[in-house]
Amino acid sequence: MSAFIIVIVILVVLALVCMGIYNSLVRLKNRVDEAWSDITVQLKRRSDLIPNLVETVKGYAGHEEKVFTEVTAARSGLMKAVGQGPEAAAKAEGDFEHTLKSLFAVSEAYPQLQANDNYKALMAELTDTEDKIQAARRFYNGGVRELNTKIESFPDSIVASMFHFGKRQYFEVQDRAAIEEAPKVNFN
Repeated sequence: MSAFIIVIVILVVLALVCMGIYNSLVRLKNRVDEAWSDITVQLKRRSDLIPNLVETVKGYAGHEEKVFTEVTAARSGLMKAVGQGPEAAAKAEGDFEHTLKSLFAVSEAYPQLQANDNYKALMAELTDTEDKIQAARRFYNGGVRELNTKIESFPDSIVASMFHFGKRQYFEVQDRAAIEEAPKVNFN
């Protein structure tokens, strides 16, 4: 009878450990999902600011149509990619940041634009949004790191595989060279 009780106690302890591991995996998964949602909100906010910024710059540099078209196309591509997950969003984010640099380069060539209060306010909003995107990205990647570590650690990996918890992708810029490269602006 005592062997039966010992077996029952061991099974109860194992069940409690498995429940604890499962609950912690669910908590981490939900934290990563929430962090991804925060990133998409900030990307949407930035995307909503861009048309106003483009229109403001257009007023001063209307002949730079190619830059405006590229920014608009990159903005659309980013919003489509966000729904496709971190890898697609990161690639689109890199393309978008590259085209934004071209827009900023054009705007720097017009001192009267730099003095425009509307332009200054839009740039302040954009800077604030960029800071929030960076913070959301760091929070997301931290959550992914915790979740992936837990999924790969023993004995958590056993519970994770039993309940089909999969590793998540980090939100990283795909083409660093394109982002770090200075944009080329031609006024001819």
